[in-house]
Amino acid sequence: MNSAQADAYLRRIGAQHPAWPTSDVLRELQLRHLRTVPFENLSIHLGEEIVLDEKRLLDKLVGARRGGFCYELNGAFGALLSSLGFDVTLLAARVYGDDGKLGIPYDHLALRVRTVDGGDWITDVGFGAHSHYPLAFGERGEQRDPGGVFGVVEAGPDAAGVRGAGDGRESKDLDVTLGGKRQYRLEMRPRVLEDFVVGAWWHSTSALSHFSRSLVCSRVTKDGGRITLSGRKFTVTAPDGAKEVTEVATDEEVLAVYRERFGIELDRVPEVRPTR
Repeated sequence: MNSAQADAYLRRIGAQHPAWPTSDVLRELQLRHLRTVPFENLSIHLGEEIVLDEKRLLDKLVGARRGGFCYELNGAFGALLSSLGFDVTLLAARVYGDDGKLGIPYDHLALRVRTVDGGDWITDVGFGAHSHYPLAFGERGEQRDPGGVFGVVEAGPDAAGVRGAGDGRESKDLDVTLGGKRQYRLEMRPRVLEDFVVGAWWHSTSALSHFSRSLVCSRVTKDGGRITLSGRKFTVTAPDGAKEVTEVATDEEVLAVYRERFGIELDRVPEVRPTR
């Protein structure tokens, strides 16, 4: 990413070019990203190809002012952070299902980011409702965040008895938790963006993926709450967790919500189509 592209990306999230890649700067950039760039899977239901290429991601997130899901959001954000001088490592993760079992390999993409002031962080702008700020990589106690009480713990067995990999050194897998419930398992091996192509394809095409079976567009609000449009159901979640749900009646109103609440201009309403 060249300097002009980085500056355009920073304007997209309303941030100034930082003097140094510090932990405070990382916290600000993550929060601004979550407030500005929606977590959304609309491309899947608009028939748009999802391409994990830096230029294509910038064209979508910055040029077209769209959002995306984990591979796109964290892939692009990681490239921005690298261009600003942060030490960024792409990590693969497997997401825990409601049954406690782990999802597919390359199920999720998260970032490990090191800063010049000694910070070592798990940064994630692509997991929907998650932490508003980076999580301390080496801290094993509770980490309180506007999004909840998080934790980073050594991986134990999932519901199917699958244990984390590693030999007891830093390479051991880690589980990220929210309210004590395991959210996803991080592998410590460094990855590149191309490694996640199969995961993105599976989530875009498989009938077993919730992304192919539902619509979502969501972002954090300035007061620390969240707004979400799922099909025609618009939900406003307050910082205390209280929810207000309304049904959006017409296609014109749906397009207006995308435009006015998420900054996304669409010429038609995305619709979930049957998958095999």
